[in-house]
Amino acid sequence: MDEILSVDGLPLQTAAAIIGVGVFTLLLITRYFNVSRKTSSALPPPPEIPGIPVLGNLLQLKEKKPYRAFAKWAEKYGPVYSIRTGSIKLVILNSNDVAKEAMVTRFSSISTRKLSNAIKILSCDKSIVAITDYGEFHKTVKKHILTSTLSPNAQRRHQIHRDTLLENILEKLQAHQKEKPFDAIDFRKVFQSELFGLSLKEALGNDVGSVYVEELGTTFSRDEIFEILVIDPMKGAIDVDWRDFFPYLRWIPNKSFERTIQQMHIRRQAVMTVLINEQKKRISNGKEINCYLDYLLVEGNSLTEQQILMLLWEAIIESSDTTLVTTEWAMYELAKDPQRQDRLYREIQTVCGTERVTEKKLSQLPYLSAVFHETLRKHSPAPIVPLRYVHEDTQIGGYHIPAGTEIVINIYGCNMDKNVWESPEEWNPERFVHEKYDPMDLYKTMAFGAGKRLCAGSLQAMLISCTAIGRLVQEYQWSLKDDEEENVDTFGLTTHRLHPLQAMIRPRD
Repeated sequence: MDEILSVDGLPLQTAAAIIGVGVFTLLLITRYFNVSRKTSSALPPPPEIPGIPVLGNLLQLKEKKPYRAFAKWAEKYGPVYSIRTGSIKLVILNSNDVAKEAMVTRFSSISTRKLSNAIKILSCDKSIVAITDYGEFHKTVKKHILTSTLSPNAQRRHQIHRDTLLENILEKLQAHQKEKPFDAIDFRKVFQSELFGLSLKEALGNDVGSVYVEELGTTFSRDEIFEILVIDPMKGAIDVDWRDFFPYLRWIPNKSFERTIQQMHIRRQAVMTVLINEQKKRISNGKEINCYLDYLLVEGNSLTEQQILMLLWEAIIESSDTTLVTTEWAMYELAKDPQRQDRLYREIQTVCGTERVTEKKLSQLPYLSAVFHETLRKHSPAPIVPLRYVHEDTQIGGYHIPAGTEIVINIYGCNMDKNVWESPEEWNPERFVHEKYDPMDLYKTMAFGAGKRLCAGSLQAMLISCTAIGRLVQEYQWSLKDDEEENVDTFGLTTHRLHPLQAMIRPRD
């Protein structure tokens, strides 16, 4: 007979069986502890809003203003709770304390983004500062935009553009008041056009009247360029693709959605390429301008042409929209409230006398600062922070948050928290007129975020909006057109007024 193989005196078959049972037992123990580590915690999970099978809470979020529903739920369930949108679990944060905890204390656990299909396409898969995951690319591109455009030193270099913006706006108001003194003025039409011009100068070096795009076979007017670069992407970013809620069904085509978003991307890409190439001709002719494009072509050696295009587009769209939102809402509130408008005017008269409101005077105008910050609080331009993905188990607000969860920071909910703000639904700048508030402190509310991902454009937004509000009130008395007080609906990704502000203006004596 052949000799039976053995291991330490045991027959091979017996040894193999014992080893197999041991390995199987070890795998079970390992799985048990892994599952326990991932699913158990000394902390409880956040309360979950009741939904329905499969769809979860989707039917409760039918309108495109989920931040309002989130804030209402917070009154019943507390500042931290969870919902389900299809197969996706979201944890909603609705107070300053838990929002800051997420953005600062727990940042390392939730520093990545999970994008909707629309935003993934429109951001070219995280090629812009606002949507990137936190890492070397984010640090590099944020450094570029700060150094060239948004830092205090860069803002001083670009002040000429802001001064020009303001003078152009006042000239248009003067022309309107002279030609049509009894007609309301469309504030947005005036302010938006000049703000877009400023964004083009800072990003590309020059304003644009029109441009011929050979790829699309047509010439686009300035208004059409604005629509392609700003309006369409803002609308597209909130377009709903049902596959976002059911990732396991991503293989099913959604051709209508894909066609719409891709068309926006193609048009934006074509227009931006022509605008950049026009400026490259200027540079090749030896004419350099202090702008973002010129800076990136020298300092952005590690960036691809597509990344440069996207960063320039981001600078244009972000400069053109959120500052408009805040300034338009501030002028609406002041026009609606003559007593507070008079208080601001008296402060300006006391500080400036016959001199114009300038950026250097802002630190001496605390009530003007209060108007700006109270508008940011009540009408947060970005009511929801782009979703963040929890890539490792963490805790927020005393609750266990497992990896795989998505975090929604509801800035609107933070600024409407009755535990922090008295009568939060009221526009009341006086709440910020207190010695504890520095007029130049940009972070009195959560509007600009917190932690390592603070809004890079906060200083520019404050300088443009505060100086504009001050000059507009210094030069004119504002009141609302009949029935204008009721026009408070919003649309889009930001709290953009659905209807442009229609105001009556009368020159100050």
